[in-house]
Amino acid sequence: MDIQYGRPFTGRRLEELRAFLKTLGLDYDDRVQFTVLCTDEEGDPIATGSLDGNVFKCIGVAEAHQGEGLTATVITELRREAFDRGQAHLFLFTKPSNRAQFADMAFFPIASTKDVLLMESRRNAARDYARSLAEEAPAKADGGPGEIGAIVMNANPFTAGHRYLIETALKRVGLLHVFVVSEDRSYFSFEERFRRVLEGTKDLPAVRVHETKQYMISSLTFPTYFIKDKARAEDVRCGLDLAVFADVFAREMGITVRFVGTEPLDPVTARYNEIMKETLPKKGIEVVEVPRLTINGEIVSATKVREALQRK
Repeated sequence: MDIQYGRPFTGRRLEELRAFLKTLGLDYDDRVQFTVLCTDEEGDPIATGSLDGNVFKCIGVAEAHQGEGLTATVITELRREAFDRGQAHLFLFTKPSNRAQFADMAFFPIASTKDVLLMESRRNAARDYARSLAEEAPAKADGGPGEIGAIVMNANPFTAGHRYLIETALKRVGLLHVFVVSEDRSYFSFEERFRRVLEGTKDLPAVRVHETKQYMISSLTFPTYFIKDKARAEDVRCGLDLAVFADVFAREMGITVRFVGTEPLDPVTARYNEIMKETLPKKGIEVVEVPRLTINGEIVSATKVREALQRK
């Protein structure tokens, strides 16, 4: 067996890799930065895996060579490259049926649906992070426990609409956790988005602002390479994202209600809201959809703010 490394592969070797993954029912992810490819004596691919930042992707072994420890070989090589790049906390998306296999390689489950399982290389890191953010809400006037709510936002950038959603939520709950999506692939950097949310809520003592880290999943990082029905890929991503929110963050932080704005402009976000309303109540979390703020008859939208900035 020979091991080849692509940073990433190009040309003929890339086409061979794509063809090999097709035989496994997988697609190549164009965002990968590093690939391990194991070949037999004839030079034909028999196992592979890739790295995108600190996420392992496109891992597969030819059926005729399964049971030979090739998955462990690939994972070891990917780990070595990740560590060389300064990536110590690693993530893996896979099918739920592969849970035991990757557990043997020191990956630990975060959350799963019937379609996909998210794992990480640090045991209970997601739950430990959620617990570190948890606190009790002030008691209600009748002495009962205060209610805890949450909002997840990209805030690209933070607008009067976001502020309105937060103020509306505070009329209902005694403590509100605002999660800002950490992934740095937006028009504004994460640091800028996070700072603006902090500044825009600093006069609201019942608001706590947090980063999502990599636990609330962006469509840009979620891999679809093992989902055969690509038309379902976005629904699968939403389902896993909501499983992480409900089974890890809401459970550990006592969150019982999530607030979202109505979405008349973006069909992808509108679909996410629909899946949220179908999913979270089954897990004991109420979903409150707040009508979007309008000014002079026009919906306040971060998209419109970005467009105005681009037009100077």
